[in-house]
Amino acid sequence: MIQRVTVPGLFPPPRYAHASVVEAGTALAFLAGSVPLDADGNLVGAGHPVRQAEQVIANLREQLRAVGSDLEHVLATEVYVVSSETSVLSAVWDVVVDSGLSAGPHASTLLGVACLGYPGQLVEITATAVVPAEEGGAAA
Repeated sequence: MIQRVTVPGLFPPPRYAHASVVEAGTALAFLAGSVPLDADGNLVGAGHPVRQAEQVIANLREQLRAVGSDLEHVLATEVYVVSSETSVLSAVWDVVVDSGLSAGPHASTLLGVACLGYPGQLVEITATAVVPAEEGGAAA
């Protein structure tokens, strides 16, 4: 079970939780950064952070599926955007919200950074997720 906590004494976060708590014994997946590359290694959305964010979310869905989880079970993310403009960060965050990833809401940090690992890369998202136990069995 995921308990999402918004702390009453802190500023209310827009569409995310201050913390997520899971019971001991729950399987967790710690995902490497999801990047805006297609299956052939080509950059998707060169120069367009919103398009790159869409590809990153699509890739994140695949990462989660591969470990037996999904966006609903994400506990925490770090969203990296190559920009110092808050409007660009907000546009990328809108993609996160529209994906359903923030429906939990999960704990998240949105960061403007100087550069990321691939040439032309503008967005990356890391995530930690619960891997739900299979019906009648253990976690995947």
